[in-house]
Amino acid sequence: MPDNEWDPDDYDEGHGFVAEYGKDVVRLLDPQPGERILDLGCGTGTLTAAIADSGADVVGIDAAASMVEQARERYPDLAFEVADAREYEPGEFDAVFSNAALHWIPGKDHDAVLSMVDDALADGGRFVAELGGRGNVTQVEGAVRAELAERGHDADHPWYFPSIGEYAPRLEAHGLEVTSARLFDRPTELDGGEAGLREWVGMFGDELFDGVSEADRATILDAVEERLRPALFDADAGTWTVDYRRLRFAAEKA
Repeated sequence: MPDNEWDPDDYDEGHGFVAEYGKDVVRLLDPQPGERILDLGCGTGTLTAAIADSGADVVGIDAAASMVEQARERYPDLAFEVADAREYEPGEFDAVFSNAALHWIPGKDHDAVLSMVDDALADGGRFVAELGGRGNVTQVEGAVRAELAERGHDADHPWYFPSIGEYAPRLEAHGLEVTSARLFDRPTELDGGEAGLREWVGMFGDELFDGVSEADRATILDAVEERLRPALFDADAGTWTVDYRRLRFAAEKA
């Protein structure tokens, strides 16, 4: 997975919208008492705990050790593992769930992930997930890359944002029949007020600044804010709203 540096405290306190929006995905999952569910990319465990509240038996996995450590501290009665979804050897589950995690795995590696999901699911089991979809955060990404380029830095974003037409066949190739899929705009108001955009970039886009000095980084972020302010900043409310676009789907193992 991309080597993003995760600060679990900042993730929970400054970017709580990730888990808040994920509650809709939990509702789509509709976990039932006694079901065994794998939470792929569990982060600090907020949604893992929400699934467990239904009476399901949940295992959360995440590639970031710092996030798993936080999850274990917050929810000591739940099971969490540091694991790469591309290499994980699962037991058998009734469902696999994932929110805002799959887009961190390079597109070329998704067949390995989907093969793991297929292995994990019992017959008739379901895979319910949401990730960034085609066109996600295009304005922010474009502004950051443009300002980097103007200063001689070449960067590509670390995310995989597929369309329905791209991803559904990949699911079906692994024996996962798509029962619903939706690609939709979800403009997302950031926490942090005036500093919200640069804090968002610091949390989710630090890889874009590999090899960039701290002084250049600050200058670039200032320029990104000015470039995006007319479109994304509400001066009256003092908040930034980022152009999120999500792909949400449900699939069943045939």
